[in-house]
Amino acid sequence: MDKYLKRLEERRANGLFRELSSFSFEEYVDFCSNNYLGLATKTYESELDFQAATGSRLISGNSELYDHTEVFLADFFESDSALIFNSGYDANLGFFGSVPQKGDTVIYDEYIHASVRDGIRLSHAKNLKFQHNSIEDLENKLLKAEGEIFVAVESVYSMDGDFAPLEIIADLCQKYNAKLIVDEAHSAGIYGPGGRGLVVKLSLQDKVFARLVTFGKAYGSHGAVVLGNKNLRDYLINFARSFIYSTGLPNVAVERIFEVVQNGKYMEEMTHKLFINVDFFKSLFSDSPMYQINSESPIQTLIIPGNEAVKRLEAKLLKEKIWCKAILSPTVPEGMERLRVSIHSFNSKKEIEKLYEVVA
Repeated sequence: MDKYLKRLEERRANGLFRELSSFSFEEYVDFCSNNYLGLATKTYESELDFQAATGSRLISGNSELYDHTEVFLADFFESDSALIFNSGYDANLGFFGSVPQKGDTVIYDEYIHASVRDGIRLSHAKNLKFQHNSIEDLENKLLKAEGEIFVAVESVYSMDGDFAPLEIIADLCQKYNAKLIVDEAHSAGIYGPGGRGLVVKLSLQDKVFARLVTFGKAYGSHGAVVLGNKNLRDYLINFARSFIYSTGLPNVAVERIFEVVQNGKYMEEMTHKLFINVDFFKSLFSDSPMYQINSESPIQTLIIPGNEAVKRLEAKLLKEKIWCKAILSPTVPEGMERLRVSIHSFNSKKEIEKLYEVVA
């Protein structure tokens, strides 16, 4: 049997086989998506005009709209420059696959997103993993690092919903002359003034070498932007393969990014509703034995050990018209299988109460 077929059979046998589904969840209560503020269903007049990019941005896909939007994003997120990529995955792949060089060291949190790990593999740089949010272990790894040093973290982690201790990490990076890269995929649009993210909220812009902001989560759109100095932008345009060899986003996607980001007042209103719901969820579940990870973010977790056990609970919720995703090992450590509950601004208290009643 071919090796790839053998791996597929093993995955089926272990109950881990993944499949795409075109099933519509329109009539279900959403505790699954990253559409935290409900912006995915919000439309703008500009979206009536569709025009494809027709090529990569270095050939025929660039435009004044792109340029205007990147200048706006750099100013909004308080950065020297901005470069739009087609997705967060593309942005991390492009950055980590090109900026760190052979002989350099990338130190990353063990819970960092897969896109960062994939980019590191392309870089040929040495890489070291540190224990999640452990300052002591990070410093130990910094002492072992060689060449130019890069430290990669997320401001809000996508599985546990917890925060990186960014202020301490930023000071440590300055101590060891390391470049800090912060993935703000799950914090931009929610935290900081107007949704500028945790880096701006903590006034760490000058201590962070690069930030990644994605628009497919709280912003309910598509695409991503790398924020940093002008030299970094020029370098990525010249060496980031996921940028160079990808057809640009259509104008409707770029204009939507501009529209949704600049609508800060509306986003702050939705964020206020979001965190009222987060607090209500926590008040219901805080005494539950399933609530083992204390998160202040919209990402909440209920620990149900065992893949089969958590899949049964997921199926039970679906029967009750509640859409909530089971996360299985090895995506998370064995024994820490969970329901990953995404709280939204549009969830009602009645919906959250029903979720509690079904799983309790």
